[in-house]
Amino acid sequence: MKQFYNVLINTLVANVTTSFLWFALTFWVYLETKSVLATAIIGGSYMLFAAIGSLAWGTYIDKHRKKHVMVVSSTFTLIAYALAGIIYLLFPTEALTSWQSGMFWLFIAVVLAGGVVENMRNIALSTVVTILVDKDKRDKANGAVGAVQGVGFLVTSVFSGLAIGFLGMGWAIGIAVFFTAVALLHLLFVRIDEPEIVHDPELANKRVDIKGALAAIRVVPGLIWLIIFTTFNNLVGGVYIALMDPYGLTLFSVQMWGIIFGITSIGYIIGGLIIAKRGLGKSPLRAMLLANIIVGLVGAVFTIRELWLLYTIGIFIYMAIMPIIEAAEQTIIQRVVPLAKQGRVFGFAYAFEIAAAPISAFLIGPIAEFFIIPYMSTAEGQQSFEWLLGTGDARGIALVFVCAGLIMCAAVLVAFKTRAYRILSKAYQKA
Repeated sequence: MKQFYNVLINTLVANVTTSFLWFALTFWVYLETKSVLATAIIGGSYMLFAAIGSLAWGTYIDKHRKKHVMVVSSTFTLIAYALAGIIYLLFPTEALTSWQSGMFWLFIAVVLAGGVVENMRNIALSTVVTILVDKDKRDKANGAVGAVQGVGFLVTSVFSGLAIGFLGMGWAIGIAVFFTAVALLHLLFVRIDEPEIVHDPELANKRVDIKGALAAIRVVPGLIWLIIFTTFNNLVGGVYIALMDPYGLTLFSVQMWGIIFGITSIGYIIGGLIIAKRGLGKSPLRAMLLANIIVGLVGAVFTIRELWLLYTIGIFIYMAIMPIIEAAEQTIIQRVVPLAKQGRVFGFAYAFEIAAAPISAFLIGPIAEFFIIPYMSTAEGQQSFEWLLGTGDARGIALVFVCAGLIMCAAVLVAFKTRAYRILSKAYQKA
């Protein structure tokens, strides 16, 4: 467990740094362009490339020691952030703040690449839990991972808003480069006892082993349906990716929005700590579905009035519930899938689940900007939905949130009644 906590602390520093720069980039882009479409494209692109990369990363993780994987990931991220800093210094502000400019998208792409590859170490961390933690304590270890992610949200959201508001994007890049280097240096001295790699003979000459991942998933009854369900929920989650920041920046200044998001991230820490203390019970799958119902209900009501307090409370509850969903899926896979195949299974699951989010983000950004928001700005739109959404400047975004939340609730209720739910629950208990 001491080794696990050392890895967890290192991951905290790396994740905080990546999230800090990504939050800062999102805030900066929206403030410079005032475009929901631009933020939707950026958020969707991040998820899309992370999904594509995860298929290869899972195979790479199964073929190499986990510390080696983490070092490679951190090194690439450090190089990308340093290159982004060079671009920012060399090119004029006008070229980097117009979203129709090629240099704007080159700059975004370099920062995005660094953030995307950093996700490889997060997939590796899920297998490290299997290596270092007893199977009956893995749900609590995954809860600790959730608490660390919550600390990351708390720190990055506050300081990203303050950095962009008071220092600017250049300083944000410099801070990210420094702390990425610190995390990489610390990682070189972290020990992970993995005397030998648990090799799968089928991996000898493969860079991407989708077939092997699917074979491992099919062996466990109902596991594919867990991934499909989570993928569908992430379709709904793409709405939050695309619209949560624009809605928040409608209610608050960038500095205050960062602080508000940081305060609500305490919910993520609390949720993770509760799991770390109490676990997920006998059925992580049931816990995950119940948590998704709460998330759907929150999404349906936290913007029905343009009140900052309602939005803040809703995000807090949302944050507190998310560690349950993530820890449940990780605990199930860690229990039912052999270690030699876990990298590919986690990579495959991660790829398909997050690939859903950019699809909805890419769709909802243009739909919201060109249709829903303009319609809700007209007298007809306001009169039609005033009974539900009240009045305000962001009623179009609010309408999208309400619909997404109700869809999620309906999907979970259907999932509870399926044969796949019963089969996977039995498979987990048997394992």
